[in-house]
Amino acid sequence: MSHLFPDRPGYRQLRERFIAAATTAGARLSEYAHPLAGPFGETLATDVAWLGDPQARRVLVALSGTHGVEGYYGSDCQSRWLEDFDPRALPEGVAILMIHLINPWGTAWMRRVNEDNLDQNRNYLDFSRPLPDNRAYGDVHRIYACEELRGPKRDQADAQFQAAIDALGWAGLMSVVEAGQYAFPDGLFFGGSEPSWSNRTLRSIVGEYLQDAEVVACFDLHTGAGDYGHPMLMSIVESAYPALEDARALFGPWLFTLITGANRISATGVAATSTGYTSQMLPDALPGVHLMPFVIECGTYPGAAVHGHLRDDHWLHLHGDPLDETGRRIKQGLLEQFYPADPDWQEVAWVRTRQVWNRALAALPGIRATR
Repeated sequence: MSHLFPDRPGYRQLRERFIAAATTAGARLSEYAHPLAGPFGETLATDVAWLGDPQARRVLVALSGTHGVEGYYGSDCQSRWLEDFDPRALPEGVAILMIHLINPWGTAWMRRVNEDNLDQNRNYLDFSRPLPDNRAYGDVHRIYACEELRGPKRDQADAQFQAAIDALGWAGLMSVVEAGQYAFPDGLFFGGSEPSWSNRTLRSIVGEYLQDAEVVACFDLHTGAGDYGHPMLMSIVESAYPALEDARALFGPWLFTLITGANRISATGVAATSTGYTSQMLPDALPGVHLMPFVIECGTYPGAAVHGHLRDDHWLHLHGDPLDETGRRIKQGLLEQFYPADPDWQEVAWVRTRQVWNRALAALPGIRATR
């Protein structure tokens, strides 16, 4: 079998760079091994780096790779931060926690989802309770289960897709598709039927490193939604949380608060109808911590273009071969949608991310824990 999977940039290079930068910076490193391998047989893992006083009670957290292919941006920012790290810049009593590629399989295979075709940001739910019932997705699922990349069946699926847009509008259709669904494991934005490996691993990391913290600012790093080259700073939650006023005071008009729920539509490009977000799980998992859950969402290409590439990649893993020439072309197209090769885009994303982290780091000592 041919093996044409793109190798640069690749997961192995991301991981080696992060570990080298963290080691040079003097971080305490931990590894959480993933049970599966990457496309080249490489070992996969989530790596965690702690910088600063082990007893620090105020922590800045940077989390990359929730959506695997978006981890190329997140990993680059984490490694750049570590490469520039000056321990003298850490305020007293403040530490940094870097969680590198929480969905390593998705990053290695250049997928937005994980090894189970599962969207991590639809998976942070209480699976002992009834799951969200997105019945409307069932009406469009056949579009995404199409067996052809090109041909009469794809043409028919495209016609059905356009009919759904005509009936619901683009925003209306995306509010259905991107809301997450729990009935079709072979569908788009599948949320799973149980906690994923990444879900369990992140909860373990949070419990180990943050349970005794007083104040935490966590940044979940994403790409793909919003205007090209525009990094949005967001807080995506189901309702106001105790530290929200501190978050708003810290970032002022830079911060966009997105309250999710049924029938909500957001102009940001981020799904407002979804449940199971990382940014909601974190304060739920740490009720005794004054936690500010942030998302940095770096805009890339128009939503319709991104969605088209997601459809192609979805077909590839259902019906195609990720290691052949068609797979290589689809992977390169998907990577461009979520991590543009444009060096100006990459520089703007890094500079803005660094600015946000610097502001949070400087402010952490002065934020009073109210819990």
